[in-house]
Amino acid sequence: MTSAHGEHPRTDAVRRPRRWLLSAARPVASWLIRRRYRVDVIGADLVPATGPVILAANHIGLIDGPLVAVYSPRPVHALTKIEMFKGVLGRCLRATGQIPLDRFHTDPAAVKSAVRVLRDGGVVGVFPEGTRGSGELERFHRGAAYLAHVTGAPVVPVIIFGTREPGGASSSLPRRRGTMTVVFGTPYTVEQAAWPRTRAHVGNTSRLLRDRMLADLEAARRSTGLSLPGPLPAGQHELDPGGGITEKSA
Repeated sequence: MTSAHGEHPRTDAVRRPRRWLLSAARPVASWLIRRRYRVDVIGADLVPATGPVILAANHIGLIDGPLVAVYSPRPVHALTKIEMFKGVLGRCLRATGQIPLDRFHTDPAAVKSAVRVLRDGGVVGVFPEGTRGSGELERFHRGAAYLAHVTGAPVVPVIIFGTREPGGASSSLPRRRGTMTVVFGTPYTVEQAAWPRTRAHVGNTSRLLRDRMLADLEAARRSTGLSLPGPLPAGQHELDPGGGITEKSA
């Protein structure tokens, strides 16, 4: 994949996010999480063992990002809202190779960092809903489809249950000894598209990806018997930057 760094968007001068602490910290983080919660991981063997991969997950709770980063079978560089890169937490996020994303302005640096990871054969995590919510994919942005078109990386749907209690606040954690479940789906392959990639083309692929993730969500519900926590309490919704394919994110 390294020869692709000279293609548009160019990533030959982009520094790859750090990774050493990401790999080293995962066993410790897993041990700490399992001291408080039960974690079930289903379908991890479906994630390709080598080559670029995009993990596209629904987003219901505060701990979703760490859960995917720790329990993915491969280290993940997740696109993470830039507001979280402050203080100690921000230093930890940067040290573990997470990618800051300005959701309200065009952010070519974040896009190129993600493309760099994928062209180097790594794994990028994306939350297409953009913000925490019901996890029902009512919002759906174009980022995962765009990255797939640029790099040819397969998209693996990830369905998360249990990281927020029904009626729980956006920043809440599940009850102690509760069960959190991560379900990896079958990879979805998107045809790599040469530059320029049109908004309409990426939008059409995003709709197909959303349909696929909705099907995976229903399959995960049936196979596990689990359910999502429902909408956030009134007044808990974050602003949505727009730019998506659904009415709520357009």
